Amino acid sequence: MASLFVDALTVIDFSYLDAQRGIVGESWIVDVELEGDLNDEGMVFDFGHVKKAIKAEIDSGMDHRFVVPEHMPGLLIQRGTEDSALSLKQGHQGFSFNYRAPNEAFYWLDATTITLTDATRHITAQVRKVVPANVKQVIVHLRTEENHGAFYHYSHGLKKHQGDCQRMIHGHRSNIRIDRAGSRDSFAEKTWAARWQDIYLITREDIQGERTLFDVACYHVAYTAQQGRFELTLPKERCYILDTDTTVELIAEHIAQEQAKVDPTCAWKVRAYEGVDKGAIATYTPA
Repeated sequence: MASLFVDALTVIDFSYLDAQRGIVGESWIVDVELEGDLNDEGMVFDFGHVKKAIKAEIDSGMDHRFVVPEHMPGLLIQRGTEDSALSLKQGHQGFSFNYRAPNEAFYWLDATTITLTDATRHITAQVRKVVPANVKQVIVHLRTEENHGAFYHYSHGLKKHQGDCQRMIHGHRSNIRIDRAGSRDSFAEKTWAARWQDIYLITREDIQGERTLFDVACYHVAYTAQQGRFELTLPKERCYILDTDTTVELIAEHIAQEQAKVDPTCAWKVRAYEGVDKGAIATYTPA
């Protein structure tokens, strides 16, 4: 038998539920290896089909969804024909939240926690559905980007987006680079990484009010997008409010403007990532 591989076939940008960390934005790079007999063309599987069929199948799964371990202790799930609701109430010992969204915004895993092992098993099963009979073994490897600087995990929703970014809970694992007067400012990068570790970014106009869960102060956020109605209640301490939408362009601009408040006499340049190898650049130039 022979093998072929495609490294970095796709990147899955999503958020998942963790009992302690809460809502975690994540980006996993997907590598695929196929082992099998050669076909009449002398191939295991045409690379063109790998990049189209397999990538499309993987992207139709966890990508831009909220990945939920169905058997997490304390998690209550109410499934409807069009939407579903989640409730996790653990008090000060863990994360508590309420969420309701259209069913297409969720990805359910038969697990108590989200691990690379469980996710790999699910994605491997997806790939097996679209490979030809001569492929005998499918090997999927999920990995995070190698980070040599600061990074953070954030989740958000873009109600004006016409695609899957409108889903209220999806996210990214993102690098950040900040230059001050032409030189890299690692302190500023680490400050933002600490500030936004496992954060949920809220557009101010989406806040519908404040509530409490187990005496914990929470924001109640809601909006109606093309895919339906989304509502989320989560602790204030897990949130960061922007006056604008939370696109990566506006995120970069926000960070640049905040750094300008730190030192308005310096030029600032912010390179904010949205997952892997993509993002936005914003600058501030003193008057």
